[in-house]
Amino acid sequence: MKDSVSVPLYNVEGKEIDSVKLDSSLFDGVVNSAAIYQAVNCYRANQRTGLAQTKTRGEVSGGGRKPWKQKGTGRARVGSMRSPLWRHGGVVFGPHPRDFSYTIPKKLKDLSLKSALNEKVKEDSLLILDDIAVEKPKTKDAVRIFSKLKMALKKERKKQKVLLLVDKLDTNLKLALRNIGFLSVSLASGTNAYEVLAHHKIIITRSALTELTKRFKD
Repeated sequence: MKDSVSVPLYNVEGKEIDSVKLDSSLFDGVVNSAAIYQAVNCYRANQRTGLAQTKTRGEVSGGGRKPWKQKGTGRARVGSMRSPLWRHGGVVFGPHPRDFSYTIPKKLKDLSLKSALNEKVKEDSLLILDDIAVEKPKTKDAVRIFSKLKMALKKERKKQKVLLLVDKLDTNLKLALRNIGFLSVSLASGTNAYEVLAHHKIIITRSALTELTKRFKD
């Protein structure tokens, strides 16, 4: 995709009012699968709490007394009730709290996001919205907008996840959108490859697209 690509621009009534030429610095058509793989793995690792824990033989409850004498009983020799071989004994090589998080270079993060967005353009799953606003914080008003954009069809709500990218989020809009099950809302300045790929459709406002493009030019 060497040349700039134009995509339709819609208003909240679901009507095509213009077209937007996508900036080639961001939408160049290149999808780097390796970058996406590394970015997604990093994101998921950073979400792990790492709180799993087991007790070693030195941490489980139980006496330190030898259960029976070493010889003469006919039974196997045992030194402690806390042996890993015994019920309620310690665990050998079990998990302990740890930090799974790590970082990747900013250039790799940008490349993964760029690749994810290009993939959505190729799938025709990216929609540009002129602007979105509601007068009152009512969910039904917000749902009406997505219905006109054909994003809130009852048959597809359970299957289709939609991500709305905006440049800012006022109180009324935030309250109106928060109870829509199929919709996730995020700021364009903080979105990432995992978030883009986790949704079937991406809706981005014109101002958010401008802000997103600036991230790759700074």
